[in-house]
Amino acid sequence: MLYHLFEFLQTHYDLPGAGLFQYISFRAAASVITSLICSMVIGKKVIEFLQLKQVGEIVRDLGLAEQTQKKGTPTMGGIIILSSILIPTILFAQLNNVYVILMIVSTVWLGTIGFIDDYIKVFKKDKEGLAGRFKIMGQVGISLIVACTLYFNDSVAVKDRLVSGGESIETTIDGKLVKGETLPVYGEAEHSLVTTIPFVKDNEFDYSSLLFFLGDKAKDWGWLVFIPIVIFIVTAVSNGANLTDGLDGLATGTSAIIGVTLAAFAYVSGNIIFADYLNIMYIPGSGELVVFISAFIGACIGFLWYNQYPAQVFMGDTGSLALGGIIAVFALAIRKELLIPILCGVFLVENLSVVMQVSYFKYTKKKFGEGRRIFLMSPLHHHFQKKGWHEAKIVGRFWIVGIMLAVLTVVTLKLR
Repeated sequence: MLYHLFEFLQTHYDLPGAGLFQYISFRAAASVITSLICSMVIGKKVIEFLQLKQVGEIVRDLGLAEQTQKKGTPTMGGIIILSSILIPTILFAQLNNVYVILMIVSTVWLGTIGFIDDYIKVFKKDKEGLAGRFKIMGQVGISLIVACTLYFNDSVAVKDRLVSGGESIETTIDGKLVKGETLPVYGEAEHSLVTTIPFVKDNEFDYSSLLFFLGDKAKDWGWLVFIPIVIFIVTAVSNGANLTDGLDGLATGTSAIIGVTLAAFAYVSGNIIFADYLNIMYIPGSGELVVFISAFIGACIGFLWYNQYPAQVFMGDTGSLALGGIIAVFALAIRKELLIPILCGVFLVENLSVVMQVSYFKYTKKKFGEGRRIFLMSPLHHHFQKKGWHEAKIVGRFWIVGIMLAVLTVVTLKLR
């Protein structure tokens, strides 16, 4: 909103300082600061309201003293995160940018699903919350919107590099010999199902190539592969974040670390110079996502003010489903979804620990008549709680692992 206002003022009235809003770096900084302020201000009001309405967490008996003590702590704090993401985005981002629109829709959509789940748990006193099939339907719904937008929208495209920048040239200007470097030259923007494969030179992969048996028609039917992949990624990451949200600050801090990494990728992917230097896809318009992800980072860090151990408020599914979904959609938009297993390694391990635990329990019960477990408890963070680790130590160490994975993800830009 402010971007469009100051663009108008600069164009028509040449207002001094209005040009600052043309810079993504300035608007990203303003976005993260505004997001932090929103978290502080809105957070306090939301917590007071939730306490007044006695909207407390329903804690299941897991045999963990630390978890039992959390009973009655206000939940649905995801409202704080969502508000702190949307307000700065609306203020500072280009609202006619297809990527920004897609992220706003995804945030509201998944936040609404989580809110309904929390509402049923808290106000209807139903511990099960929203039925699993309806959650999946909601996640599939937004996945279809994301996939169709990324595949069919004319504004979503990439550019192939024709001439690399940085080559030394000599030219004559006003009779004088001038030496310099060429800028990279890119072709026309075009639709593509190309994505990035980590650790591989010339690391671009076209999903439509999986339909090689269709010959020349493979590109026309690429959506048959792309849509199921999008559904799987959005659902898996969203649920992974939801499972990770079991300890104070764990999901929030991990998401902030992931957000910083995605911000770096979005910036270089949307900048023609950096894209050329790093030999990665140039995605016109994707740089605007830096403003959105800056708000995301600020919202996560600001929420930690109230959510770090001992937590004053929990995000609930309102926040956790949205956080995971935002990360997944963002990675898809900048063609870095195949990096998710590395970048979101904490979410992945938490997800796998549950799958392994449940599968092994059912298998051993069927084979031996008695269910056996791999972990003391799942998700994985509860396993360490059972081993006697303090909650704050588990969260801190998971954050460290998250930082290491984030660094490894960034390194993939050059490690091929």
